[in-house]
Amino acid sequence: MRGDPRLEIGGIARAHGIRGEVFVHTHDPDSEILGEIDQIFVGGVERKIVAARPTNKGWLVLFEGVATRTEAEHLRGQVVEVDRELLQLDDADVLLDDLIGCAVVLPDGKPWGTVASIEMGFGQDLLVIHDGAIERMLPLVDQFVTNIDVAAGVITVDPPEGLPENKVKT
Repeated sequence: MRGDPRLEIGGIARAHGIRGEVFVHTHDPDSEILGEIDQIFVGGVERKIVAARPTNKGWLVLFEGVATRTEAEHLRGQVVEVDRELLQLDDADVLLDDLIGCAVVLPDGKPWGTVASIEMGFGQDLLVIHDGAIERMLPLVDQFVTNIDVAAGVITVDPPEGLPENKVKT
C-alpha cells in the first residue's frame, strides 16, 4: 500500500433542495462507494452519512447535523475523501493515487522518469512523468502501460514513437 490513509473520491458541487442534501460529484462515475459506507471526510472533517442515493450525474447525500440548505451551501466546493481501508479492492486493483511517485521504466529496464501526477479526463487518464527537466504525458492505457508493480513502486511502459516532451514548469 502506498499513499495517504484517506483517498479523495470527489467533491461537493452544490446544495440540493431545502433539507440539507448536497450533490457529490465523484471522480469515478461508476463508483458505488457512497452507497456502501456510512462515514466520509468532507473538507478534512469526518461526517456521518444519513442517506445517499445515486443520480445519473453523481450522488445526493444527506449528512448528520446538516439539516438546511444554508448549512449544505457551506459544504460547497469541499473535497470528499474516504478511508482507504473501506475500499474493497481485489489484488489486481490499482488506485491511481498509488501511482504517484512510482519509478517509470522502459521494457528494457531503462529509467524513464517518475510519476509526478495524474491528469484525469480528456477521454482517458494521463500519467504525468518527470524525467529531470523533461515532462511527458502518457495515456494510462494497457497498450502503453504494460506492468504496474505498486509494491515495488515501478511502472513499466512502452511509449509510442514521437510522444511529445515538454520542459517541466517551475
